[in-house]
Amino acid sequence: MSGRLRIDVFFDFICPWCLIGKRQLESAQALLRIQQPDVEITTVWHGVQLLPQLPAQGEPFAEFYLKRLGSAEAVGMRQAQVQQAAKSVGVPIDLSRIATMPNTADAHRLLERASVLGNTAQRDALLERLFAAYFQYGEDLGCRETLITIAQSCGFDAGDLVDCLQGDARPFVSNDSDAGAGSGVPCFQFDGRLTVVGAQPAEALFDAMCEALLDSHRARLPA
Repeated sequence: MSGRLRIDVFFDFICPWCLIGKRQLESAQALLRIQQPDVEITTVWHGVQLLPQLPAQGEPFAEFYLKRLGSAEAVGMRQAQVQQAAKSVGVPIDLSRIATMPNTADAHRLLERASVLGNTAQRDALLERLFAAYFQYGEDLGCRETLITIAQSCGFDAGDLVDCLQGDARPFVSNDSDAGAGSGVPCFQFDGRLTVVGAQPAEALFDAMCEALLDSHRARLPA
């Protein structure tokens, strides 16, 4: 079956399930390209700031989760769950290196600006690098200098980006509608017809893609 498939993904950089979901989506897309090579896939990433109340400098990571989950035991169980889920899809996550739970407003503004200025490959590289900065290297995504350095490593000019980094904890509001994230992140919308929430297995995302393509095909048939 030929055609086009638009995938809208709603996410936040600090959500490990969004990174895990990204890997699951990539696996599902690879499977679709094998089975339906004539389908043109367009993926659009929409930033959703999960914790807009955080101060510009963020909060200590350990203290944040201890306050959120109530005990060291609960934190340990949650982190073990995340690590296991990440390992199962080949995602390297090192929570021990994260010192700060960052305010992600500027990171989202950076990706949004870069998506306008750069090509798809640059956008994808920046998205991947921002996730790695947080979950692999423990870098502070709320730090302006860190964000600029990451963007430069992906081929962007700092002068084109610096004005979008506010550094004042003003909540991020996407230029695109984030209505699809109302049920949580990660959230995947396929052709605006079918929504899947959560880091679902690649097979479930593949099935949703096929269903959305079939629905689009049926909609084009004469009455």
